[in-house]
Amino acid sequence: MQFWPRKRAKRSYARVRSWPAAKDATLLGYAGYKVGMTHLMVKDNGPRSRTKGETIAVPATIIECPPIRPLAVRFYTDTPYGRTLAAEVALKAEKELSRKISLPKKQGKTLEGMEGGLEGIDDITLVVHTQPKLTGIGKKRPDVFEIGIGGATAGDKLAYAKSVAAKEIMVGDLFRPGEQLDIHAVTKGKGTAGPVKRFGIGLKAHKSEKGQRRPGSLGPWKAQGHVMYRVAMAGKMGYSQRTEYNKWLLGIETDPAKLNVAGGHINYGIVKNPCIIVKGSVAGPKKRIIRFTKPMRPNRQIPSQPPEILTISISSKQGN
Repeated sequence: MQFWPRKRAKRSYARVRSWPAAKDATLLGYAGYKVGMTHLMVKDNGPRSRTKGETIAVPATIIECPPIRPLAVRFYTDTPYGRTLAAEVALKAEKELSRKISLPKKQGKTLEGMEGGLEGIDDITLVVHTQPKLTGIGKKRPDVFEIGIGGATAGDKLAYAKSVAAKEIMVGDLFRPGEQLDIHAVTKGKGTAGPVKRFGIGLKAHKSEKGQRRPGSLGPWKAQGHVMYRVAMAGKMGYSQRTEYNKWLLGIETDPAKLNVAGGHINYGIVKNPCIIVKGSVAGPKKRIIRFTKPMRPNRQIPSQPPEILTISISSKQGN
C-alpha cells in the first residue's frame, strides 16, 4: 500500500507541488535529461565509514543539464480555499515554444508594474522551459514547468525574478557539489504485467489446479461478484511519478568532454552541456527529463563536502 493508488503519470516529467523554505533568493529546482550510469573512484570521506580515507568505487548517474530560460512569473495569494493565482507576467518567448504552447500576441502586465502591487501576494514562482535542442537526444519540443523561488519576502522573490528574467540559468548557479537533492521523476513504463511481477506475490504449488502465476483467491464466497481493490491482479505497470529524497550530488562537470564515452553513451549519444553527477540510480529511462530540487528534509548523516573524485569511468558500457 506504499504507492497506492497505482496510477500512471499524465506526462513524462514530474509535477512538484511543494517547495522547501529558503531564506536566500534563488531558484529551488532545476531539470536535466538522464544520460545513464557509470562509476567513480573516489576517496571516502564518510565520518563513520569503515573505509574512511580509502579509495572506493561509487555508482553514479549522469544528468545532462542544458541551460533553462524563464517564461513567466506567477503571483499567488493564500485563501481559505487554498493558494490561488493572482497574476501572471509573461516574458519574452522563443520560437521553439510554439511547439508546446500558444504564444501571446500582446504584452500584458510587466514586472515593473507589479512592484507596487505586492500587497496580498504570498508567493512568487518562475515558469521556465528547457532547451532540448542543445542536446543530442533528437528532441525539439521544450518542457514547461514551474519552479519555486526562495526568499524572506515577496519583494525579494520579485527582485530575483527580475534579475534572471532575460538570461539563461545554469545549473552551476544554483547548486554546488556536496548538496543533497530531491529527485522527482517518472519511472520506466513496463506495459501490462502479471500479479507476480507487478505485486511480487508468490507462485502457487506445482500441483495447483489453476495457473501458478495468479492469486489464490479473489475474495469470500458470500460476497461473490465483488473483488477487493487489495487483490493483486494484472495491469499496467510502471510510468508512475516517484520522489527520492536526499540524493548526494557528487559533482558538477562543466566540460562534457570529460564524461563522453567513446562512441557515445548507449541509447543517448554525445553529451554537449554541463552535467551533474548524482550518487546511485535515478528513476526513469535514458533521455527522460529529471527534475531535482533543494532537499525538503535533508539527512544530517550525509557529509556536506563532496568526496574527492579520482577518476570517472568513461569506458564503453557496451555488453555490460
